[in-house]
Parts: sequence; C-alpha cells; structure tokens
Amino acid sequence: MNKLIALDVADLAIAAGLLLIDAALSIWLRLRLEGKLLIAALRMVAQLLLIGLVLKGLFALTSPLWTGVAALIMILFAGWEALARQERRFSGIWGYGLGTTAMMTASILVTVFALTTQVRPDPWFDPRYAIPMLGMILGNTMTGVSLGLHSLSTGAWQNRRGIEARLALGANRWEAMRPISRAAMTNALMPSINAMSASGIVYLPGMMTGQIISGIDPMEAVKYQILIMFLIVGGTGFGSVVAVFGGVLRLTDNRHRLRLDRLAAARA
Repeated sequence: MNKLIALDVADLAIAAGLLLIDAALSIWLRLRLEGKLLIAALRMVAQLLLIGLVLKGLFALTSPLWTGVAALIMILFAGWEALARQERRFSGIWGYGLGTTAMMTASILVTVFALTTQVRPDPWFDPRYAIPMLGMILGNTMTGVSLGLHSLSTGAWQNRRGIEARLALGANRWEAMRPISRAAMTNALMPSINAMSASGIVYLPGMMTGQIISGIDPMEAVKYQILIMFLIVGGTGFGSVVAVFGGVLRLTDNRHRLRLDRLAAARA
C-alpha cells in the first residue's frame, strides 16, 4: 500500500495563496466578494480544525452517547444553514423546525440503514464510520431540503392567485399546490441527479479522491463512492418529500385555504 503523503502548514499556506489571488481579482473587478471570501475561508479552517479535534476524541471513545451527541449537533447546525438559504421562510418555530425535522429524519434513517446493512462496522455506531457518513448524507440533504422549501414558499407567493383560483373552483389543497410542490421537489433533487450523472467522467467525488490518495485500491474506493452516492440521493429525496409535504400542510389549512400569512416577510 502506498504511503500517505502528510501535509504541513506550509503546504496549506501555499494553497491559500489561490484565495488571495481570487480576493485580488474581486477587488480589481469591484465584485465586493473579497471580504466574504476571506471570512468563509477562515470559518472553514476553524471549523475543520475543531471537528478534527472532536473526531479524534470520538474515535478514541467509541461511545454511542457521544456519537449521538455529535450527530445531533451536526443536524441542529444544518437546520440553521438551511434556514439561512430561504428567501421567504416560514414564520415562528416552523421556519427552523420543518427543515431540521426533515433533515434529521432522512439523514438518521439512511445512515443507520447503511451502517447496519451494508457497511456493518463493529460496533455499528463506530464514529469512524457513522460521523463521516452522516456528514456526507446530511450535507446533501440540507441542500435538497433548503432548495425545496425555498422553491415551495417563493412559488406559492408568486403563484398565489392561480392557487387561490384552483381552490375556489373546488380543488383541495393538494391538487391546488401540486404544480408548486412538484417544482419544489424537482429543484431539491436536481443537484444530486447532476452529481450522479457527472461522477467519474467529469469529476472524481471527494470521498473517492481521498481514499485513493490515502492508498486504498481504486476499485474499493469506487464501490464506496457508489454506495455513498446512492445513500445521498436516497436521503435527499426522502428529506425533500418530508419538507415539501410538511410545507404544503403549513401553507394551507384544514378548510383548504392558502395561508401565506404563515410566511415571514422576504429578506432584503
């Protein structure tokens, strides 16, 4: 097996020079992105260093309690990220709770399914497997859920007259919201479908690349990547359906009326 090539601070600093070039281009072209770019880079480095220390401790403990705590924290933070990406969010606790519940349900079910049926580590909750797999599934599910809810809420607002007309003609809330909900779920799944279509030819996914660099046989890395892609798309689809169906229930009531008053004002 090939020896892993270790990186030091100088190697990372050289790569960071590319971001400085991007920041300089932003200043030159007056894009006003240099501040956001550098802040995002600093945030990424801090978060990854922190998670590296946390994972080192989790791997040493192999505790179901602490693995569950780490998973819960990841899901709660993902809920805030999904909320921040929506232009017209649901008001009150629904704004945070709907997306978070959908992500939690989908990502945990799919991760536990994979750990107990395909990967089968011993013990099944081994954080060395559970946390990275949950992270990949959760990250993509977060994108799908946030896109789905964003499309649903903005679509309902922009097409409110058409929805109300269908309701007035006798359609129930599911029939009246069907075009909007279909578009929302399509938008939620499209990034995952595109990623599957481009994997292998256009780009090598991150997990597969990392395994190959670490010395794993390419065919074993391919099998793991195929498994992860199936899990990601499955989790994204399930989470998006839960989020969009829950959103339809929230945007309507039992009397089949459109309730746009349950949406917060659009952010500037």
